[in-house]
Amino acid sequence: MDPVSRNLDHELMDSGDGKEAVADLKSQLGALQIGGGGDMLIDEYDVVDEKPDVTNITPDDSAEEPEIAPLADDYDAMKARFLPKIPDLDIEIEAVQTWNIENYRNLSKKERGPNFDCGGHPWRILLFPFGNNADYASFYLEQGHDEEDKASEGWYACVQFTLVLWNKNDPSIYVMHSANHRFNVEESDWGFTRFAELRKLFAAQWEDKGRPMVENDAVNVTAYVRIYKDPTGVLWHNFINYNSKKETNMVGLKNQGATCYLNSLLQSLYFTNAFRKAVYQIPTENENERTNSAWALQRLFYLLQTNEEAVSTQELTASFGWETKHIFEQQDVQELSRILMERMEERMKGTDAENALAKLFVGKMKTYISCINVDYESSRIEDFWDIQLNVSGNKNLDDSFRDYIQVETMDGENKYFAEGYGLQDAKKGVIFESFPQVLHLQLKRFEYDINRDAMMKVNDRYEFPETFDASPYLSENADKSEPYIYQLHGVLVHSGDFNAGHYYAYLKPTADGRFYKFDDDRVTPATLKEALEENFGGDYTSALVNGNAGVRNPHSRTWSTKRSMSAYMLVYIRQSRVQNILLDVAEKDTPTHLAKQLNEERVAIERKRREREEQHLYLAVGVITEENFRTHQGFDLVNWDADPSSPAAPQTHRILRTWTVAEFARSLAEKENIHPEHVRLWVMVNRQNKTTRPDQPILDTSITMDEAVNKYGTRDKSFRLWLETASTVEDGKAIWPDVQSNSNPPLLVFLKYFDAIGQSLLGVGHVYVKKNSKVAEMIPMVFQLMGWTPGSSLITLYEEIKHSMIEPMKPKVSLHQAEIQDGDIVCFQRVLTDREALLVAQSGGYADAREYYDHLLNRLYVKFLPKIADSGWDNFDIPLSKKMSYDQFSFKVGERLKADPTHIRFSTVNAITGKPKAAVRRNPNQTLSQILNPQYGTYNNSNQRSDTLYYEVMDMSLSELDTKKSLKVIWVSEGVSKEEVFDLLVAKNGTVKDLIPILQKKANLSDETVQAIRFFEAHTNKFYKELSEDFAVASITDFVTLFAESIPEDERNADQGYQVIYGFHFDKEPNKPHGVPFKFIIKPGELFKDTKERLSRRIGIKGKQFEKIKIAIVQRSSFSKPVYITEGDPPQLISTLYTSSNSPDHEDLSTIISHPDDLLGLDHVNKSRNQSSKGDSIFIR
Repeated sequence: MDPVSRNLDHELMDSGDGKEAVADLKSQLGALQIGGGGDMLIDEYDVVDEKPDVTNITPDDSAEEPEIAPLADDYDAMKARFLPKIPDLDIEIEAVQTWNIENYRNLSKKERGPNFDCGGHPWRILLFPFGNNADYASFYLEQGHDEEDKASEGWYACVQFTLVLWNKNDPSIYVMHSANHRFNVEESDWGFTRFAELRKLFAAQWEDKGRPMVENDAVNVTAYVRIYKDPTGVLWHNFINYNSKKETNMVGLKNQGATCYLNSLLQSLYFTNAFRKAVYQIPTENENERTNSAWALQRLFYLLQTNEEAVSTQELTASFGWETKHIFEQQDVQELSRILMERMEERMKGTDAENALAKLFVGKMKTYISCINVDYESSRIEDFWDIQLNVSGNKNLDDSFRDYIQVETMDGENKYFAEGYGLQDAKKGVIFESFPQVLHLQLKRFEYDINRDAMMKVNDRYEFPETFDASPYLSENADKSEPYIYQLHGVLVHSGDFNAGHYYAYLKPTADGRFYKFDDDRVTPATLKEALEENFGGDYTSALVNGNAGVRNPHSRTWSTKRSMSAYMLVYIRQSRVQNILLDVAEKDTPTHLAKQLNEERVAIERKRREREEQHLYLAVGVITEENFRTHQGFDLVNWDADPSSPAAPQTHRILRTWTVAEFARSLAEKENIHPEHVRLWVMVNRQNKTTRPDQPILDTSITMDEAVNKYGTRDKSFRLWLETASTVEDGKAIWPDVQSNSNPPLLVFLKYFDAIGQSLLGVGHVYVKKNSKVAEMIPMVFQLMGWTPGSSLITLYEEIKHSMIEPMKPKVSLHQAEIQDGDIVCFQRVLTDREALLVAQSGGYADAREYYDHLLNRLYVKFLPKIADSGWDNFDIPLSKKMSYDQFSFKVGERLKADPTHIRFSTVNAITGKPKAAVRRNPNQTLSQILNPQYGTYNNSNQRSDTLYYEVMDMSLSELDTKKSLKVIWVSEGVSKEEVFDLLVAKNGTVKDLIPILQKKANLSDETVQAIRFFEAHTNKFYKELSEDFAVASITDFVTLFAESIPEDERNADQGYQVIYGFHFDKEPNKPHGVPFKFIIKPGELFKDTKERLSRRIGIKGKQFEKIKIAIVQRSSFSKPVYITEGDPPQLISTLYTSSNSPDHEDLSTIISHPDDLLGLDHVNKSRNQSSKGDSIFIR
């Protein structure tokens, strides 16, 4: 229980601080009321754990205390009564000190009593006689070190104490309070702000005792102090500034949301050192991808080994393929463990670690049926990775093992048919042939409660030992040359109930060391009792827990006298193999590339940290060079979002703000291998047409870059420059055109060349053209830049105004009239001959620059994924135009797949799940853009990917497909217990008979099977209608479920005129149907036990599972309460007709069916419902 008071720095606290402190106390614990005889009540406070973290308040009265209270001056009796010893803790020393307080009314605001020694340290009582900002006298216990004699750093004492205020003349008058606290240098005092109400202290009499508490201005206060030894180093620790690495040399794992179950399992596997070493042996140096779970697990283990702080599991869960929803779902630990083991085993194949996990975790068990009277046994030996043990009905581990291997006798009607011997009495059971070195025991703490119709946690007491002998559970022939003594290595604990809880683990990292508690990011030492006894479950040892009749579960917020924490998984290590399992894992055992990668990442993180700290000193500047422009293919001068590794990508430079423009230009020139005086920088601006172009050169290069940003920068805070290289140099000096001339200034124009033959659009360079010059005057400049012979061909000029506006230029107008300005882009192309233009068009190219620009504007890289996994088709990306029709982009895909485009069907993609949505209908008037970005909910494509499509190559053309009807058929086999879903395409004018060969091919059915096949419709899990072979498939609606099955042999061989009943499954009530309905033959005169055997074969459910099913007759018409059929004595038949809701007795089934519409109902749990309610199954990709 948390403390009633809080630690206050009384020396520095003013009245305002005190009021806040008291208010905070009241908000945490509620009002503390002091009653007569020392009664203390704590209102509005929930006990959330049976183990106190910091302070334990002991009630002054309990149901067992004697009627006659001890006197306050009887110190031994008072201590025995009000300071009971805490079980399982060793006392270091005790002390009792009484302070005689005189002249109470004349005391100062704060008083300290005389020091007394306890445990070699001074202690004293701290008193606020008139209240610590409250109308109560406030008393505290304080360690008595002064400023000159401070306690050493790291000092602490775990103290249980009681303060008693009593009348010095009548020791039967007193009030007292108790607490536990971990005193240290930071929390040097602890006690009770509301110890006793002031008005009562000075009243004429105290609680009808006939005299006041403070009498003649005097009163006594006694401190009972008991210091306990700290068995773990964290007794009553508040864990403020707790450092797991410093205290335990181990670190924890961060909880991402609800991943505590994962953390406890990972810590268990990490401290199974042989497993860690095996994981390190998986070669991942060349496969260090974020999707590689082996690489992620290696990194996690290495970080646990080397980090100073708790480690995140985000990399690991990301490698599993988990999304946010999986992070906040608690999953089954056993299932997670098995899947993780399987993935690691897959990664270990063909490596030095192959079979390492099997050697650690795999044992062998034998399932057998052994005849009693003849020498015959049927058995099989299987591997196991863990053992699931029943908790319910068992008191301890040995009980569970005995329950696991108990022998079932098969006799009487349940005899075993032994080949060659006929029906025989036999024994059936399981026995272990060997146990693994590391034994994982899964305790079945969660079970389905049929009465509550829900999964419930089994909180029964269940004991497990520190060591146990597994040899009694081995077969007689097992190799027992080496003892099967196991010692406990780990206890994985669940606290809470089925719907809410928390997971943590107690692990013993070394063979002869102690247990530690691993609770997410905190690691603390633990006692053996904490690891074992406190996780047995069951009732609390005391009827009253901290003064309450039970404990409130912190997760479900319900009160219970049963412990909410209990072990759900145990890890035992074979004692003779402990040294091999818990071997040292040294640095040399870890993959070298791990350390290198992580060190590089740490350096990068540190660099980024420094950059953030120094951010105010630096400036990010984007720079375009001539090379960027020449290698860029697309709109504008460059693509600012291009891949940084591309030569066309502009570079961002992080420079000091104090650099001058000249210094920055010089550094750029050096990188480009250009003379520093042959470059100059132009400021770039964002135009209204959403382009970014050079606007003016920075002529004053002596200003700082910070000044340049302030002068030329824009609101978007991105500062971009163009690095111009001089085209004219005389005597080593660059000659720059005078762009600031007022009369006829030269304009900076960038030139692009569209090569129609090569289908490319690339920058050529820049030129300066006088503002009043004709457009045609640029043509000689183009020929000179391109190295073409003047007049060798005709060229056409276009101005690239913006992405969607490419305008031809008139040669005879001036640049001024054409509204050309600095930074504009002019595109040119050769005029093609008719033959050249035809060849370009035939190759799918564009002969005109404007068409090519339009292609770039509408170009879209679409990812295509095969709809059917493992179909042999691959993933690919191809560039397409948004304007393409269905036939046009289908033709492109067909070219890529080398498949007939008329046979390719596309489906849109769900943006959330990544799964296929509706198939795209072929519409010649619809474009690719409309398909990928539909309006008005076409194809129900909300939340749709705009860059991806699924494809499937059909066996027929789409036009032929339009003549087909798609049907989802569920093929049921193994009775009706196995279901396989198939999508069948059949002619719209076809019949059910046409479905048979299609289903045979899809389901790979034999010719014999399809000779006796039946299709039937079901509605709400009940048999609706059997379809004849000539039934038209067009009449099959989407409102029914279509099933197909092989007609059972007893139905095929039944006599003519046999009686039939339709069966269905339900869960408690007929209006809760589930499963596959079925048709069942009724044989007149058949014993009910024989009918049950046939029914078991018919539905494919056998043994104990079938025995749990209750059989009933249900009237279809009224759906009245089901009438359950009870089996009479074996020789007898069911005798009475089904006439009422009472169960019929002793007659064959045929006589109790009163109406042809009666149904046979099978009442049993709907397991699929339980699974579906649990959410998606856990997975690791």
